[in-house]
Amino acid sequence: MPLQIQLNARPAVLPLYFRALTARKRRQVSGGGEAVLATVRLRQQAIDSAQLREYREVCGFGCGPSVPATYPFVLAMPLHLKLLVSDAFPFPVLGVVHVRNQISQYRRLQESDRLDIRCDLGAPTAVKRGYEFDLHTRVYVAGELVWECASTLLARAAHSGAARPIRASAAERGDIAPDGTVEWPVPADIGRRYARVSGDRNPIHLFASTAKLFGFPRAIAHGMWLKARCLAALEATAPADPLFDRFRFGVEFKKPVLLPSQVSLLHTRDDDLLRFSLTGGDSRRAHLCGRIEAI
Repeated sequence: MPLQIQLNARPAVLPLYFRALTARKRRQVSGGGEAVLATVRLRQQAIDSAQLREYREVCGFGCGPSVPATYPFVLAMPLHLKLLVSDAFPFPVLGVVHVRNQISQYRRLQESDRLDIRCDLGAPTAVKRGYEFDLHTRVYVAGELVWECASTLLARAAHSGAARPIRASAAERGDIAPDGTVEWPVPADIGRRYARVSGDRNPIHLFASTAKLFGFPRAIAHGMWLKARCLAALEATAPADPLFDRFRFGVEFKKPVLLPSQVSLLHTRDDDLLRFSLTGGDSRRAHLCGRIEAI
């Protein structure tokens, strides 16, 4: 029977991080066969104007009547952490890697909307490097599904079962002939700035000293900040484009962005499909790549 959690308010993040550091996990995947291991729900979540304003500034979005399509992920992040520290998730949270993320926006969210949020922790799938889990988030307004997100996480662990192969498409590999390029610097403090607005205070994003404890030479940018910054840049190239009203926005995270860095966003458009990749320095290897397509 999947674990069911009903919340009356967004949980505080710091106690959840403490539990992530100290919880003892069984590190074994049960064979129960459930498609969903746990669900958490939060009703009537209001959007905080000050937080939204800071989010826009940190991620590069301009002012406007609607909410950036990546912003609900910030609202749902404490719910994700609540699921990952629960007994339903068998692996330690630290070391889990965000490998893919897909957002579907069915209509633009307004700041006045009251959001009902549901997050499901999917059952694991064996892959070459361990196990992949999906965190599936749905946002409803007055009973209408307006936004959903599938975040695929990798927990590195040995297993003896058959591994599902992962084959990237040309779009996911970032093999595109760009129509345009947008460049911007990624400042050294962006991890701390995004952590303040998002609540995601994973130590790999904050300081070089804390990132080195986990094998990184310097702090690395949050993947969801990179995704949001890409969306802000792409929307700015065509501010009245109806593509950004109803769309599916998927990325695959390839290579960490060390802080500070200089990055380039390469993009190409074909009717209702926009493909892009983010590269940095003198390397053409993509940090992330993905696509936006009309729904």
